[in-house]
Amino acid sequence: MKLLVVGSGGREHALAWTLAQSPRVQKVFVAPGNGGTATEPGLENVPLAAIPTLVAFAKRENVYLTVVGPEAPLAAGIVDQFRAAGLRVFGPTRAAAQLESSKDFAKRFMVRHSIPTARHATFTSASEARAYVEREGAPIVVKADGLAAGKGVVVAATVEEARAAIDSMLLGQRLGEAGARVVIEECLVGEEASFIVLCDGAHALPLATSQDHKRLLDGDLGPNTGGMGAYSPAPVITPEIHARVMREVIQPTLQGMAKDGIPYSGFLYAGLMIDANGNAKTLEFNCRLGDPETQPILVRLKSDLLGVLDHALAGTLDRAATEWDRRTSIGVVLAAHGYPEEPRKGDPIAGLPAANPDCRVFHAGTRIEAGRLVTHGGRVLCVTALGDSLRVARSRAYEAIAQIRFDGMQYRKDIGHRGLKRH
Repeated sequence: MKLLVVGSGGREHALAWTLAQSPRVQKVFVAPGNGGTATEPGLENVPLAAIPTLVAFAKRENVYLTVVGPEAPLAAGIVDQFRAAGLRVFGPTRAAAQLESSKDFAKRFMVRHSIPTARHATFTSASEARAYVEREGAPIVVKADGLAAGKGVVVAATVEEARAAIDSMLLGQRLGEAGARVVIEECLVGEEASFIVLCDGAHALPLATSQDHKRLLDGDLGPNTGGMGAYSPAPVITPEIHARVMREVIQPTLQGMAKDGIPYSGFLYAGLMIDANGNAKTLEFNCRLGDPETQPILVRLKSDLLGVLDHALAGTLDRAATEWDRRTSIGVVLAAHGYPEEPRKGDPIAGLPAANPDCRVFHAGTRIEAGRLVTHGGRVLCVTALGDSLRVARSRAYEAIAQIRFDGMQYRKDIGHRGLKRH
């Protein structure tokens, strides 16, 4: 059978590679794909992006299942259009995807259904937003309401920083329509973790836990990014905290969406802040797999992902199970010169190591030009490795990185540092 993965990033490369391992799969199309999916055995890039053309392609090729990777097509209603055409597709509807596409929608939903989250207020007026910040003080978090590709969150250490973020979004329109409304919330203290589940409208099946590193620079310094690396499992999520998150966040979300008449099916990502007492609050929802969390999570998956997705589409996730490699995995992102503000494109990439069972490189911002692999986005590659410990996995990843070269390459040298401290 043939499958279709929609997207062009590292998450989609990892998804397509994982699905291609299924003995039932003949080929995985990736639309539009990247330089890595162009050469990965079992995958084929198709240069399509518009939803109607993707629907027509899936019909023409008799695609068994389409899996949607990024948030933008979900927010644009790709799932609704595929379903209307009688095609099998995994992901939330446009209405359900508001959990990610509108921070204000998500916050109001969480308050309404008693899901633990930070105190917040929403503004379209810069003067009212600035007055709120003056009253609340700093540190404080300013978020663009809409989709901003990981660049819409400012953790302001001072009132001045918060005011600058408000003015940039509401007055300077730095993020366009995405920043025409802002959500301002209290700055939670603790340790962040990524909690991702598959949903079928009623049931949730958790994937392996992971922890992302959002800041550009070592020591969690510098600007926020889409993610500079991740590792799995995340030791901060103990079995007790895992049970609490399922009970206090995931199940109430599924029940709340069903109660509101918007049943949720697809991947659901809860970004959590876990305090010293093991209490978890929801920082955000994403309506898809995280990137770069997907890469280290999926290299640990031993089950047939297609079989699990079949359960999700049949509404029988309560009968599904997943088996995981006992080892730890890590993914380190190599970013382009100028990322996250103005990443440079077109730099030749050299020295990529051959994939092996313990280490493989997933592509994100790459393309093939005149037979050469070049940079074509902010986050270029994710070097992903497995090891019997986090320390071993990390050493393998950085050994592979030492071989890779492109002008302006930037990456963090401390991915996994919180996990190492716990050990």
